Amino acid sequence: MAPTLRDGDLVLVRRRPPRAGALAVVRLPPDADGMPRPLAIKRVTGRDPGDPQRWWVERDNPREGVDSWLVGSLATADILAVAVLRLWPRPGRLPGPPAG
Repeated sequence: MAPTLRDGDLVLVRRRPPRAGALAVVRLPPDADGMPRPLAIKRVTGRDPGDPQRWWVERDNPREGVDSWLVGSLATADILAVAVLRLWPRPGRLPGPPAG
């Protein structure tokens, strides 16, 4: 799968509740050494079936980055905003989850 966003893309985000399929700005837990990770944009795939107050997030490109497969589900408070539009370099609404 190719990533939906690339380094340097400028996106408009809104603070609103996440929904399955949306791209969201998330706060991931610290790494194994306790170092904080930078904010990231991940695909929200749904609520954690074991804890409906938590969300499962994934990468559009499974060969790069960190997601819930590596760190577990995220608390609702760690889903900071939802990406709405790409402003630059290819303006337009962001697509849903990639096929595949």
